[in-house]
Amino acid sequence: MEEILSLSPENIDKEHICCAFSDKKCKESYELKKDWLKKEFENGYVFRRIDARAKVFIEYGPAEKGWVPVDAPGYLLINCFWVSGKYKGNGYGKELLRLAVEDAKKQGKVGLVTVTGTKKFHFMSDPKWLLRQGFEETQKLSSGFSLLTLKLEPEADDPKFNESALSGVPESKDGLVVYYSNRCPFSEYHVKNSLKEAVDKRNLPLRIVKLESMEQARSCPSPATIFSLFYNGKFITTDISACMDSRFDKVMSKAIKLA
Repeated sequence: MEEILSLSPENIDKEHICCAFSDKKCKESYELKKDWLKKEFENGYVFRRIDARAKVFIEYGPAEKGWVPVDAPGYLLINCFWVSGKYKGNGYGKELLRLAVEDAKKQGKVGLVTVTGTKKFHFMSDPKWLLRQGFEETQKLSSGFSLLTLKLEPEADDPKFNESALSGVPESKDGLVVYYSNRCPFSEYHVKNSLKEAVDKRNLPLRIVKLESMEQARSCPSPATIFSLFYNGKFITTDISACMDSRFDKVMSKAIKLA
């Protein structure tokens, strides 16, 4: 098994952050994610990855400082958690989770919580795998999002979605509305370039909402603050590839039926 590294303010400039490290067009977005991490380290944020050029990593921090519309005092909030390619099935996911649980215990946390889809959503953890590791579903939304919780103290209160996520109402119910943040190194480039080009080509209205603070993110109508696309007031997808011209029509054909 490869060594697991913890990124920090001291080493982040020379270490990669797993996603988009070979995608030259996302270079600026990649650096924006690093800048985001540097600020969040001050809030107790943790980024662990294997010592290889691979997408095998976990990110988490105190739920009170989380960039998602979730109320979970005393919990650690897992954000991105990814094991890809040849590294699947080799124990990396379980080891990364074990380290997060160990941190939660050391910090006196009551448990761990994460947002997923009730079925697998793009850019979100696999709920089936997490349920097999002992997580339980403590709340779900009609839009398909789920809160999964691993309690270390059985009597602890269940985490809850904030009112903004419960309502699920975007800033506008007309046309496309996208919410995104620099939590992901792909989002900035694809929202401002790929999505903008796709909608301009089709003469569709688009409202872009960048979440630039924890407070904004915690008031988002979607729990997926990396990227969430709405159409005519309804949540559509967390899939950033929907921004691309080659994928846009396929995603929107389903969206129009939903709307």
